[in-house]
Amino acid sequence: MKYELDHQDIRNAVEQLCTDFPGEYWRQCDREQAYPAAFVTALTDAGYLAALIPEEFGGSGLPLSAAAAILETIHQQGCNAAACHAQMYTMGTVLRHGSEAQKKQYLPAIAEGSLRLQAFGVTEPSSGTDTTALRTTAKLEGDNYIVNGQKIWTSRAEYSDLMLLLCRTMPRDQIKKRTDGLSVLLVDMRDCPDKTLTIRPIRTMMNHATTEVFFDNMPVPATSLIGEEGKGFRYILSGMNAERILIASECIGDAKWFIEKASSYANERSVFGRPIGQNQGVQFPIAKAYSQMRAAELMLREAIRLYEDGENPGEEANLAKMLAADASWAAAEACLQTHGGFGFAEEYDIERKFREARLYQVAPISTNLILSYIAEHVLDMPRSY
Repeated sequence: MKYELDHQDIRNAVEQLCTDFPGEYWRQCDREQAYPAAFVTALTDAGYLAALIPEEFGGSGLPLSAAAAILETIHQQGCNAAACHAQMYTMGTVLRHGSEAQKKQYLPAIAEGSLRLQAFGVTEPSSGTDTTALRTTAKLEGDNYIVNGQKIWTSRAEYSDLMLLLCRTMPRDQIKKRTDGLSVLLVDMRDCPDKTLTIRPIRTMMNHATTEVFFDNMPVPATSLIGEEGKGFRYILSGMNAERILIASECIGDAKWFIEKASSYANERSVFGRPIGQNQGVQFPIAKAYSQMRAAELMLREAIRLYEDGENPGEEANLAKMLAADASWAAAEACLQTHGGFGFAEEYDIERKFREARLYQVAPISTNLILSYIAEHVLDMPRSY
């Protein structure tokens, strides 16, 4: 299948890079629950993880559409960008709200690959998606914030040097609005004293390098504060549209991979003396998944266009993420069903990608919360939570 898409040169180059990381590489990582370090290093060395960092700080200074093209292509080639994609969507918080001193200190090292910013500490066991109810505290004492609390589903914490951490700097009983009193710290985990930071891996149904993180009187320099104290929630929100767009791009890539696999196999596999793709019962789910993917792709392009025009496309970014996640899951179902028993065999890579695709119905935001957002902010219905 061929598509007329933007940044074709980038797509071609990323596709070529991915040929060095075939299915067997990912199957081995999956079996061992191992971080794909060689793949992340290759992306870093090629400059793709520095795509959004301005040229003055050693990056490529590319638009969000280029980052989306990179991530989509990775997934379309059967690889997985989840090992490092947070470095792209956390970058916006640092670029928009970080100080010049912070940018000069960290961005060049991130761009060259000597420093990783791939961990995002927001979700907590007791609050889940209700971010304003988080309990992790950061109390300013002298030149340091003293952090106490716990985060969960903080992916890549074991393999990152820096963590973007959302915490409470003002007690809930002292705030006027529930979105007040939260702050963002750029934590250099290499400098955390022993026993103040504990990282525990969580084994999941797919190889996602996710963890729970515990903070026990962990000192963080006051200079690590991003922007103004107490305004962290809006800083995090300002990066959510970019996150939705980039995750949607990965889902589009997954959908294309599944559709290509399914349609090719349907043409090659013969049962009862003819290709199974001749049967409408096989054709229709694949064709429908393709239709869903194309529709989601158009919404994604609209979200990217608005974002790059300087607008705040909350509706479009959320819809793109939801529709793309639905499309990738429909394509995964069709692909697995088309392959029958072979779809469950590790060597075909379908069961691995199937497990990976399921995540995006839940993370980084669940479908139900997107529907709630649309109901409230687009359709002017009462807030449901």
